[in-house]
Amino acid sequence: MSLRNWKYTPLLFMLIFPVLGKLYAWVDKPGGKVYHLMTSWDNAIPFVKYFALPYSIWIFYIYVCIFYFFKKDIRVYYRALLIYTVCACICYGIYSIFQTTVPRPELVGHDAFTSIVRFIYHRDQPFNCFPSIHVFSSYMVFRLTASSSFRNKWNMLLIGGMSGTIISSTLFIKQHAILDGLAGIMLVEVVLAAVLLAEHFFTRSSRTPQERSYEA
Repeated sequence: MSLRNWKYTPLLFMLIFPVLGKLYAWVDKPGGKVYHLMTSWDNAIPFVKYFALPYSIWIFYIYVCIFYFFKKDIRVYYRALLIYTVCACICYGIYSIFQTTVPRPELVGHDAFTSIVRFIYHRDQPFNCFPSIHVFSSYMVFRLTASSSFRNKWNMLLIGGMSGTIISSTLFIKQHAILDGLAGIMLVEVVLAAVLLAEHFFTRSSRTPQERSYEA
């Protein structure tokens, strides 16, 4: 069987994720001036180490959701990959010129959850917070599910609940500020609107003059 005829060939487009990961590693380092976007509301949010678990499985959750889209509707699958890629590249561009940071608490103890937080802090530098990649991607899979033809109460409950938990985890383990999350959500809405508009124009332009006149 040739690669072209293999039914899982479209999944090869998910190789964009390691490429984007390499790009993130390139910008995930201190640059010039670093800004703080913390508010009194952020300071009122307690540090909760237990949220380190959903935070740490975030990317695997995104992979599962995108594979789910692939199985349910190939158009939603491609849309998710495109939106993720565009949003990630926009984030990287912002990180390179507007670097923000979030103060991290001192970690005390060596229990499993504290150790996970310690690993997260070691692996991910406290820079490049605005917009939040965790938030935009988690919101994206929820948003695409909500607007899909295969939406039902169970996938909305599971994906909505998990996305909400991951978004909350960014605040509770002090990886992001509230503004980081809001920016991530707004970014998805803007890019999604642009993608849908582009799809609309592409669909119209691909129709024959007779089809367009009939539609009018």
